[in-house]
Amino acid sequence: MTLLDSHKDVDNLTLTFTTEFDADVERVWQLWEDPRQLERWWGPPDYPATFETLEFSAGGEARYYMTTPEGAKPRGWWRITAVDAPRRLEFQDGFADDKGDPIDVTDVAVCVVTLEASDRGTRMTVVNTFRSAEQLDEMIKMGMEEGMAQALGQIDGILAESPVSR
Repeated sequence: MTLLDSHKDVDNLTLTFTTEFDADVERVWQLWEDPRQLERWWGPPDYPATFETLEFSAGGEARYYMTTPEGAKPRGWWRITAVDAPRRLEFQDGFADDKGDPIDVTDVAVCVVTLEASDRGTRMTVVNTFRSAEQLDEMIKMGMEEGMAQALGQIDGILAESPVSR
């Protein structure tokens, strides 16, 4: 399992995931910038993601949905606020309506992803910061901690495949 730690910090309104992978930073970065690779792991195994749009640059947006085991398609969106390839990605993450448009642009979490070389290959840290303790609690109740752990657990299998050529 790639997940080293998950930590909820109510005082700082964060939920942090720390992982390590047996791959270099550039290869792990591809898992974020390539929508076909991203959708292979962004959702838990029983809630696969489909990215309809991924404008991978500062100011860009992503539109995606996850397909539930029952066939429902809850939607989400990102507004990418910073990209420092291949080391750091920042984006706002929120819920979307049936057309993929944000339901409430103020009801977002901020996600900061950092990648750094480690003895094993790459350490990836994903820090989600919420606007309130209520929002953090709601996301925990929705299963975000377990879902992200499952989603991150899919990455080793993708990395074990041949690298994507550029």
